[in-house]
Amino acid sequence: MEILLTNPALKAVITDVSEVAGHIWTKGWGERNGGNITVNITEFADASWQVMPALVPAIAIGCTLPQLKGKYFYAKGTQKRMRDLARFPMANGSIIRITDDCAHYEIIADQPVMPTSELPSHLMVQNYLLESGSRYKATLHTHPIELVAMSHSPEFLDAKHITRTLWSMIPETLAFAPLGLGVVPYEVPGSVQLAEATLNQIHDYDVVLWEKHGTFAVGQDIMDAFDQTDVLNKAATIYLRARSMGFIPQGMSDWQMSDIQRIFSLPTQRPC
Repeated sequence: MEILLTNPALKAVITDVSEVAGHIWTKGWGERNGGNITVNITEFADASWQVMPALVPAIAIGCTLPQLKGKYFYAKGTQKRMRDLARFPMANGSIIRITDDCAHYEIIADQPVMPTSELPSHLMVQNYLLESGSRYKATLHTHPIELVAMSHSPEFLDAKHITRTLWSMIPETLAFAPLGLGVVPYEVPGSVQLAEATLNQIHDYDVVLWEKHGTFAVGQDIMDAFDQTDVLNKAATIYLRARSMGFIPQGMSDWQMSDIQRIFSLPTQRPC
């Protein structure tokens, strides 16, 4: 069954996922199978989804997530490439259903594509978003080159310092990523420790920098999560280009940035 054929609203969401995957590949942020995408698509489910048979036996998440009971997600597949997902999203990802025990998931469409090995991290964050009443539905992990480069300097492993540096590079960074950038010290990829540290930062930030690894972002949809990552990495690029020219960029002053926050009434905490 090709689930998108009878669900145009869902197809539009998956089309956005495809577009973001293409952008990630083009930017060089998704080498080989690097990066992951998960989107809560429960709002597009109908009664027929509840009786769709599992394509493989239920798989343990590794933790119990009570807010996810009966919820549905699109998840990029493990070992799948972003460049392939951009062309064939349902052959490189799958739709999963969280079981009633809130500790397992079932793959229901279109093919038995196993989700990313970092699915527990994504689902832990999705559980928090629902628990907190947020309207955010998308999570994105990718490898933005310039932000990862900055994370190799101990100077930028302080969230306040790297946030101010990035905000000061260009007004749009503050305007479109007003919560700044959280930081998670290095943890083994896919580990419970990384998931827990990320969840702790997501309480305050929409985008989190994983030291020497990549970023993890949340958004109202996948485009929102991508856009916030993109504007932060643009600021990182400006900073590094200036350094490569032989000088430390001055950046906007505190009062200049305060003006932007005031004039545009920028939020200081997640708006939804």
